[in-house]
Amino acid sequence: MKRPGEGQLLVIACGALAREIEWLRQTHHWDSITVKCLNANLHNTPAKIPEQLEALIKKYVDQYEKIFVAFGDCGTGGAIDRLTERWEIERLPGAHCYAFYAGESRFDALAAAEPGTFYLTDFLVQHFDRLVVRGLKLDRYPQLMADLFGHYRRVVYLAQRSDGRFLQDAQRAADYLGLEFESIPTGMGELGRQLETQVLRLIPHSDGPHAAY
Repeated sequence: MKRPGEGQLLVIACGALAREIEWLRQTHHWDSITVKCLNANLHNTPAKIPEQLEALIKKYVDQYEKIFVAFGDCGTGGAIDRLTERWEIERLPGAHCYAFYAGESRFDALAAAEPGTFYLTDFLVQHFDRLVVRGLKLDRYPQLMADLFGHYRRVVYLAQRSDGRFLQDAQRAADYLGLEFESIPTGMGELGRQLETQVLRLIPHSDGPHAAY
């Protein structure tokens, strides 16, 4: 008996990329793709990401012909690469989602210009209170602010959408952290191209239309 999903592609993604990946899936008519996301809260404890990734890989490896990991290294010190090499599966190239959106060269320039930069994406702006304020317990222990953010100098908001509300919320996040603020519109950046290039090679009989970026 054929198992659910057999012959198709499973994308295991970071929850912070869920909206963009789902947009790509619908735009490309990638009906043979299933997307499952890990909780974006894991970025506060990156050492746990490989363990949870492997749990999903073990759970679904017999149900799909291919598995793709839509994560950067995400602060795991190469642990995700060691995991994907062991299972012989691919992942998105790059260190983290900031580089996906900004592009490697622009991100490198931003980091070189000011190493003490805290980056925001649409997802992080939308969930700043949950992931940063409460996630890092700044609401309960405000004295942690100096320890966690004392070496930062600015916030750079890499904006996927032109939305004035998001821009205002990003500014408020920078004000909360007591940092200078800069906004850079990136759209999907390199994420769409990277994901499209890799996924199209993995989808059986992929001949659907391509999105424009």
